Amino acid sequence: MKEYESHSVEFKRTWKDEYLKTICAFANSDGGMMIIGVDNNGNPVGIKNVEKLLEELPNKIRNKLTITPSIYLEKINGHRIIKIEISPSAIPVSYNGRFYVRSGSTTQEIRGIELLRFIMKKQGISWDTMVSDADISEIDMETVDKFTGMAGENISISKNDSVEKILENLELIRDGKLTNAAVLLFTRNPQKYIPNSVVKIGRFKTPTQIIDSIEIGGNLFKQVDEMVKYIKKNINVLYKIEDLRRTDVWEYPIPAIREACVNALIHRDYLDSTDIQIKIYDDHIWFWNPGKLPEGLNVEMLKREHPSKLRNRLLAMVFYYAGWIEKWGTGTVRIISLCKNHGLPEPEFKEEFDGFSVILWKDIYNEQYLKEMGLMERQIKAVMYVKENGSITNSEYQRIAGVKKRQATEDLRSLEDLGILERVGRTGKGVYYTLKGKQWGNRGIKGELKGQNIDGDAHGSKKIH
Repeated sequence: MKEYESHSVEFKRTWKDEYLKTICAFANSDGGMMIIGVDNNGNPVGIKNVEKLLEELPNKIRNKLTITPSIYLEKINGHRIIKIEISPSAIPVSYNGRFYVRSGSTTQEIRGIELLRFIMKKQGISWDTMVSDADISEIDMETVDKFTGMAGENISISKNDSVEKILENLELIRDGKLTNAAVLLFTRNPQKYIPNSVVKIGRFKTPTQIIDSIEIGGNLFKQVDEMVKYIKKNINVLYKIEDLRRTDVWEYPIPAIREACVNALIHRDYLDSTDIQIKIYDDHIWFWNPGKLPEGLNVEMLKREHPSKLRNRLLAMVFYYAGWIEKWGTGTVRIISLCKNHGLPEPEFKEEFDGFSVILWKDIYNEQYLKEMGLMERQIKAVMYVKENGSITNSEYQRIAGVKKRQATEDLRSLEDLGILERVGRTGKGVYYTLKGKQWGNRGIKGELKGQNIDGDAHGSKKIH
């Protein structure tokens, strides 16, 4: 069977010492084989100095790369070729002080941040376990006291323990130095050592129209509190009166918002210089953090209980002890459950822009959901129009969709049949359509707020009658 050059196969007519970097790349990747004595198409052409190469190559590879290959001779169609088989290395391998990996059928040198990620992965360490230049005097005792109070019996520490003992028990000190996790979690000003550890959050009318925005710094415990506080300031709180008692109900479940904030902080790639970003729109909240899902996880797996693969082990551990993570590997499942119990659509999880995003939708009347229902673009445009304006007439639909009256009537009837729109009036110009059972979107707790009329009171709150 004819072979081709690939991620794990490389052809060479003759041997040159510079090919050691390709051997290095195989060792740093998934292993591979170099075949000497074939052309670029894999056709055997043979080599003359076979005996010399069989003697020299093992020593060259071992001395230069500190790995031991499998080298053997084969004869194909009368031509002698040499095969060098390389197993993947458990530790980083360098050639002349440089590191190489395979990318497709090419050999690529890795440098800078990518090299650091590669070495960390090979050595099985996470960024948050690495030591920093911060001194223990920069620890914020108020945050430490807050943590010990939250952790309670979850861990064998108390407020009477010294800060050194507390941090040692949490694996946040190595060789007398604070780890990156300790800096992020407990120092007064983490941004002094990790400048990109901030959150940008804003209220948006459209993707290009910003109403308000802030940048949140400080340690991660303070960041979570400020993130949730800002989001609550920019979403509506509803209330209803039952038995002369007022019950507040937020548009989104606050525990789901907190979970999304915590997830963004503990799963982000802190080697990436991009900030965490949160955008609050009229109908959804978009949480994004740099860093794609770890290998072995995909978006569909996040919708059910799944193995926990942590980018920042120490950050996750401390938040777990603080009670801000219920169980590793269940955060996204919990967000889904909280939203559904609140009467909201299932949240979206995406890998995008070299990072990961969580989208909480206020109602089912969003473009993605309507596309999944099979609506045409013009129907989706009409539903968005109703959300914005409260209703739509046949003539308005004709204008928006660019269709004749007969087609508009059929499209609107289809939206009625799907339970999306509701017809008001019988015949004539007085007929218009609203979202079925809603005057203000699909908000509130399932079974309690559905179909209720909502009016704004004098203080800007929403009151349910």
